[in-house]
Amino acid sequence: MKALRSFNEKYADNALWQFIKFNLVSLSVSVIQLLLANVLPLAFDRVLVPLPSYLRNIFDPDILFDAPSKYVRNGVVTWGYVIPFFLSNFLANIYGYFVNMRATFRGKGTKLGLVFYLLVLFGLILFSTWLQGWITGRLSVTSFAPFSRTIAAMAAGLVQMMILFPLEKFVLFRKRE
Repeated sequence: MKALRSFNEKYADNALWQFIKFNLVSLSVSVIQLLLANVLPLAFDRVLVPLPSYLRNIFDPDILFDAPSKYVRNGVVTWGYVIPFFLSNFLANIYGYFVNMRATFRGKGTKLGLVFYLLVLFGLILFSTWLQGWITGRLSVTSFAPFSRTIAAMAAGLVQMMILFPLEKFVLFRKRE
């Protein structure tokens, strides 16, 4: 353990080492997200309230599902479908933000930076939730159906990593001289 701490101290500002640590943190974020993405539907599947009109074009049941779905009522996707994807993603990424701030980039977050992160995260999650829904819908009628939520969450995680690593390294937690 002492050797790892020494290595971490020596290479703390090395971009490659930070990328490796970011991916290790992302792995833990992914585990949290996957657990939540598979557990939260147990609580929210009974939520049959339809999405508001401004979200209906994003979560179009004709695009998301190839077959009838318990998540569609009167032609509208329900909150019970969207909430588990959104919450699993949001909670896991908030955890990742603080771990990366302290352990990966050793930065000091600011209130404005956190607000900016949350805005970017909201947009990313909206896209990722749609992406997860689309992938899950496509896979739900295949032999991959039991793994559809997991595959969808992994794909969304990859997209988020491509956005969040540079955002955290070069904007939110960059070293200021």
